[in-house]
Amino acid sequence: MNVHVDKSGRLVLPKAVRQQLGITPDTELEIVPAQGGILLRPVPDQPPLRQIDGLWVHQGTATSSADWGRIVSAVREERAASAWPP
Repeated sequence: MNVHVDKSGRLVLPKAVRQQLGITPDTELEIVPAQGGILLRPVPDQPPLRQIDGLWVHQGTATSSADWGRIVSAVREERAASAWPP
């Protein structure tokens, strides 16, 4: 299957490909240079807990499967290890 790039640098993915891969109008794709061409793939979901300016910030909806006690303990251990190296 071939596609063409228009003069604005855009290309249209055929409907059959979009449907097969679950690509919707809001899907964000990442362009990865590959040997002999490029690879388009969906941008991975960002984890709901991210470190921003040294603070852990929850971004997203709460999940019942998260073990917050384990997460907090791991962060504390990481901070302690970086503050007092062996």
